[in-house]
Amino acid sequence: MADAPVDFSELTWRSQFVERMPGDPMSENYTRRVSRITHSEVNPTPVSAPKLIAWSGQLGAELGIAPATAPDTISVLAGNRILPGMRPYAYRYGGHQFGHWADQLGDGRAITLGEGMTPNAGAYEFQLKGAGPTPYSRRADGRAVLRSSVREYLCSEAMHFLGIPTTRALSLVATGDPVVRDMFYDGNPAAEPGAIVCRVARSFLRFGNFEILTAHEEPELLRILTDELLREHYPEIDSNGEDRYGLLLDEIARRTAHLVTGWMRVGFVHGVLNTDNMSALGLTIDYGPYGWLEPYDPNWTPNTTDREGRRYRFSHQPQIVFWNLTRLAEAWLPLIGSEKRAEESLGVFQKTFGDVYSSMMASKIGWTESLDQNGHGEFVGELFPLLQATDTDYTIFFRSLAQVSIDENQEDENLVRPLLDAFYDRDQFERGVRARWIAWLREYGKRSREMGVQPESRTRLMNSVNPKYVFRNYLASRAIEAATAGDYSGIDRLYRVLQSPYQDQAGMDDLATKRPDWAKTAPGCSMLSCSS
Repeated sequence: MADAPVDFSELTWRSQFVERMPGDPMSENYTRRVSRITHSEVNPTPVSAPKLIAWSGQLGAELGIAPATAPDTISVLAGNRILPGMRPYAYRYGGHQFGHWADQLGDGRAITLGEGMTPNAGAYEFQLKGAGPTPYSRRADGRAVLRSSVREYLCSEAMHFLGIPTTRALSLVATGDPVVRDMFYDGNPAAEPGAIVCRVARSFLRFGNFEILTAHEEPELLRILTDELLREHYPEIDSNGEDRYGLLLDEIARRTAHLVTGWMRVGFVHGVLNTDNMSALGLTIDYGPYGWLEPYDPNWTPNTTDREGRRYRFSHQPQIVFWNLTRLAEAWLPLIGSEKRAEESLGVFQKTFGDVYSSMMASKIGWTESLDQNGHGEFVGELFPLLQATDTDYTIFFRSLAQVSIDENQEDENLVRPLLDAFYDRDQFERGVRARWIAWLREYGKRSREMGVQPESRTRLMNSVNPKYVFRNYLASRAIEAATAGDYSGIDRLYRVLQSPYQDQAGMDDLATKRPDWAKTAPGCSMLSCSS
């Protein structure tokens, strides 16, 4: 029997990373360039009126942490109180942003409190995002606004329940302090409510933590930090083995291939896949201007900064992730010692992604037979132009396809009826695409029957990989608007439904509908910025 949950403030804290890694010798907290260190110790900046507005009960239960209720505990989650054993710090890292080396970046508004020893799951890093300035804040204030914090809190948890590796979010605290932001960088700054998210992961190390060490010619520190990553987070790899760094890159390539396949499965678009936003543990990290496909558009990006180049568009994510892995391979080349060996690791990504993506797409349409057989891949590829032609809702379509009959005697009208609610452009369907849809569905049914697919098992498989509920931007926008006015019930309701995204839930159908017309061009729904 598991022990009774403990209060967050009662966890045993350690600062193993700080104790082992070379840190900033300066204690003053001001923006500056640093060298030959992995982090800077810095305390959060206190806020005026911390108030807990959301708590991830599921994550708390998994870790063995009781819901936060005491003011002293909420003070810790707000950064107002530091507990014994904590040595808060900000990571130093660099990164390639939009394809260009940006040099030093670092945690500009995220401060890791330390490693909390949880009763049920052992050591986790707990990090406060929006906790105030650090030496890496550049010209910013280190704070976060409520709108971006709600999005990070809910999407972190939503992704976990979708079965996609991610950092988690334990709590959301309103600070009581205004934060000035220019939401769309158009010269119209405004004060918004401030908030802090408590993020949770085994580690927040990123590709950029290693890139900057190679770029600044700090090879010994590169080896020390990479050995720390190996020892603490990849125990299955012999930390003394001759090929340990190549094997490490192999495993990160595998994990990242599975990660991006998960994004493609559920229609998630990260929006800002810079190398500093790539986890060294294969997690989804940094929920900024992300979005979910609503009308299927392979070229859609939710990021206003990416509007022209569309570098981070939905269909391009696998290629960008591969590009980012190539930058990591370059950073680790002094350790791996062989370009050929590094290229082998990149080949691991390509093979893994090809295999898992093919399997994933087969499962989305209810098949267990590989798409590499009998021309299935080409046939499935014909589906996507149809989805785009009728502005088809990505989530609703695949969920509804499970209800389409594969009986060869089904009449045309009944065949397409389960899909009609997925079309944003019903007129286009009726005018010129209906016949193409029927032909595709007939062939889908024929191939399914030839495989021996059973209707009930097909539906069960499809409903296990195609969610009914995803955290659509318009749902986030409504919850944020209410929360800004002091009503947090929308956050609670979304959290409840997103815990079971593959199950029908009574009274929640309004959270599984197509994007309403008002949200097509509304700020925070169609396009978002990095402003938070």
